[in-house]
Amino acid sequence: MTMDAVTSSSVATTPASLDSIVQQAGHCLRDLSPEQLIDYALRNGEGKLADCGALVCKTGKFTGRTPKDRYIVRDQLTERSVDWGDVNQPFDADRFDALYERMLANLAGQNVYVRYARAGAMARYCFRLQIVTTLAWHNLYSQIMFLRPDENESTDRPVDITVLADPNFRADPALDGVRNPNFTLLNLAKGIILIGGTGYAGEIKKSVFSALNYWLPVRYGVLPMHCAANIGEQGDTALFFGLSGTGKTTLSADPTRRLIGDDEHGWADEGIFNFEGGCYAKVINLNKEHEPQIFNAIRPGALLENTLFQSNGSSINYADRSLTENTRCAYPIDHIPNAVIPSVGSAPKHIFFLTADAFGVLPPIARLTPQQALDYFLLGYTAKIPGTEQGISSPMATFSSCFGAAFLPLPARTYANLLRARIEQHNAQVWLVNTGWKGGGFGVGKRMSLPHTRAMIKAALSGALDAVPYEQHPEFGLAMPRRCPGVPTELLNPIDTWDYKGMYTAAARRLANAFSKKLGEL
Repeated sequence: MTMDAVTSSSVATTPASLDSIVQQAGHCLRDLSPEQLIDYALRNGEGKLADCGALVCKTGKFTGRTPKDRYIVRDQLTERSVDWGDVNQPFDADRFDALYERMLANLAGQNVYVRYARAGAMARYCFRLQIVTTLAWHNLYSQIMFLRPDENESTDRPVDITVLADPNFRADPALDGVRNPNFTLLNLAKGIILIGGTGYAGEIKKSVFSALNYWLPVRYGVLPMHCAANIGEQGDTALFFGLSGTGKTTLSADPTRRLIGDDEHGWADEGIFNFEGGCYAKVINLNKEHEPQIFNAIRPGALLENTLFQSNGSSINYADRSLTENTRCAYPIDHIPNAVIPSVGSAPKHIFFLTADAFGVLPPIARLTPQQALDYFLLGYTAKIPGTEQGISSPMATFSSCFGAAFLPLPARTYANLLRARIEQHNAQVWLVNTGWKGGGFGVGKRMSLPHTRAMIKAALSGALDAVPYEQHPEFGLAMPRRCPGVPTELLNPIDTWDYKGMYTAAARRLANAFSKKLGEL
């Protein structure tokens, strides 16, 4: 899709005026340092300091995003370009304006924290952001997660996207046309994002990501991607696509390679670039031995969400999931010792699609053909397991096109076609990596060993899998290596890890049928 598809006259944004926000607010605090924001958060009772120096905060009722409460304003710009449906729910433009005015009025008497930031490490594709929050720790989160302006960069230049986040503002569903009092509203034409009724900070970064997922293909033909990226000593870039819990952040934080970013990137003609200035890692059961880079990144300047303390009162208990499975840490990317700054890289030579297959039937690594790569990108498969969401009592297949359907305003095939063109242009090899279960499904089998997964990825990146023999999976048609350095041979074909081969075949056939059915719907 090009800019012509949405008419150039509708592209200009009209972001929220900082003056109007200042007039409404009780006290406007602009571009405070992390130390100042932590001080305000502590004084306001928003959080506590852990003994590692990180600020620890709770997000309240919502400990994750609420995708069904996200809306996009339907207007002349978006009417024909947005893929409307359950993910991209339409919202009336007049109701948006009325809600926005009420949110501004609600700022009266409150402290408001304003931050100027950027999204996009490649200057040509950079979007200027204005983040307005009513909580100091939300502003700290934004300072961590988005790119900080250069010292000589003017903060008076017009912004492309303004985000207003006020957890204390609750919508009136009957009046405002929303499902619940909490909401995320994107007005792409005006460049305004409104977030209310939720303290979960991830809504801020993902709403900006959604806006970039619209504008980058439309304006520039750039592919926005929900993926991590790192680069080797020879300048070889690798991408890691995957939904939450599949290992994107963990596997990209490799001490032998340099980190470009852990979650959001663009692929332009010039190469890969990070959208963000920080990382947002799940830290449930965080282990220093297995994830040393992430563990050591949690220090002063980092922010922990919904983690609880040990009985001594100041050390974090990473195993405590009593609040949520979705415990998180945000930290600046330069907390990773070998991070690439600025966060850009060459076009990737290897792309990894990560899935946590809770049925235990997908191979731990498989080489994909170009058509399989397109199919698996459109599928975006992983599996939910009991305990991660209410109502999940047994493993359940879940599909998220392009490994990020919740953030894609345009049709999925728009992004898939861009990926296919980039892969063909640069002759990138795509791999499927199962970080889920072996020897049986969840509750019967065991989780894939992280050291083994790392060994398989290392082998793929080094070329060690180029000359080994492969065999084809009978149900999925995937090419599975018969040998891999550092990995027991019996793990490479998943049927060999099951005690009852007939049960494996039946489980694999069920999942393969689910894949076929889903592809037929796309």
